[in-house]
Amino acid sequence: INTAGFEKQTATLIIAGVLIWSFCLQPIAGMLADRFGRKPLLLIAGVGVALVAVPIYTLVGQATSPIVALALILIPITLHGGYTANNAMVKAEMFPAHIRALGVAFPYAVGNTLFAGTLEYVALWFKSTGNETGFFWYVAICVGATVIAYLMLPETRDTSLIEED
Repeated sequence: INTAGFEKQTATLIIAGVLIWSFCLQPIAGMLADRFGRKPLLLIAGVGVALVAVPIYTLVGQATSPIVALALILIPITLHGGYTANNAMVKAEMFPAHIRALGVAFPYAVGNTLFAGTLEYVALWFKSTGNETGFFWYVAICVGATVIAYLMLPETRDTSLIEED
């Protein structure tokens, strides 16, 4: 709405299409993780979204067609599917049952508070300073930082602590 100038209803329809696509993508990404491992899909998500964030969001800001905007947004959402379909399983497989809730919930809460909770404020701050593309770089850097964590993860498909319960 603020960047590309779409009407609220049009922007809502674009995001509804993105959410439907993401919903349908989840079982496919889960099956790929079962076959090839969770870590490769997490790495594809992290590296892929970090690399496409700036050019895609820049192009979305210049899009005049809702179909073009939808198609562009589907690129990082498709890549991100490697994370969304597998992150809960990876977290569950990393911790034994007696500390699983704490091991999963605490880092999730901290990460969402620091990054997702402040995302709108950061985006609006960049926009107010006239440096909207700075926000795109912020997203790319934050997502890119997850790659470091993914590289340090074991392949939980093979080392799952769920089986020990």
